[in-house]
Amino acid sequence: MHVAVCIVGFRNPHDIVRCLDALSTSTYVDFEVLICENGGPEAFRELSALLPPKLPHGQELRAVLASGNLGYAGGVNRCLDETPTADAWWILNPDTQPSSVAMSLQVSRLLRGDCEAVGSTIYLADGRVQSHGGRWRSWLARAESIGFGSDLSVIPSMDAIEKEQNYLNGASMMVSRRFVDAYGRMREDYFLYCEEVEWCLRAMGQGARLGFAADAHVLHYAGTTTGSYDDITRRPRAPVYLNERNKLLTTRDRFPLLLPVAALASLALIFLRFARQGAWRQVGYALSGWLAGMANRRGRPDWLGD
Repeated sequence: MHVAVCIVGFRNPHDIVRCLDALSTSTYVDFEVLICENGGPEAFRELSALLPPKLPHGQELRAVLASGNLGYAGGVNRCLDETPTADAWWILNPDTQPSSVAMSLQVSRLLRGDCEAVGSTIYLADGRVQSHGGRWRSWLARAESIGFGSDLSVIPSMDAIEKEQNYLNGASMMVSRRFVDAYGRMREDYFLYCEEVEWCLRAMGQGARLGFAADAHVLHYAGTTTGSYDDITRRPRAPVYLNERNKLLTTRDRFPLLLPVAALASLALIFLRFARQGAWRQVGYALSGWLAGMANRRGRPDWLGD
């Protein structure tokens, strides 16, 4: 099975180099790497100057310049376009470091033939688990990471996770050709956040099964480009706005009858999450995103800089 590793960059070449160093140790060797740089020509030149022509075991490595900031979904779709002969695509955040066996274990899970996409154990720099997969709470318009904060040394049950999850964490998800052919691509009108949730929910609504490779560990530095993991009172406008907007877009697209209830729940959660911690500026960002979701606004926000 030939895997295309898809990385979307945005002016973070050193994150990407660190990720490539980790991929260079992979025990699975039948892969190529395609990087889509969303950050403009100068960022593309800086990235290109740091990239070797190939990885140490001869794997092809290419970078392409996006026509503009396509967002995460647009960048992933560009990677799919550029690697049409792949049997599977490993969508990997640039600020990750996969273990040497992570790719092999995900491929093995796909090759069992009873699932179309596979997630991994994603953990943070402090050693805590970020995600074993995700649950989308449709009534609350809320994504919940399974296993968040748990000890990495505790190995979860594959069967239990696969029964519970209904989306994969977009920082590391391997999708088969069958998945893409049957269920389409990421929705580019989301721009950033929830695109992997909607993709998985769309696929599961048509009968897809999501797999899980518990020992496929991927270190995620989280938020190095967007600031989404900054202290809550310092969190920038874009991740707060887009997260709130896109939760409602996901509800509108996948569970439209639940939108009135989910919108009220989402509004209440804004105040529970931000206001009680004195993050009043972030309350404003979140409310503007909530209003945009209610108004069905999509794509890249007009106020977002280059």
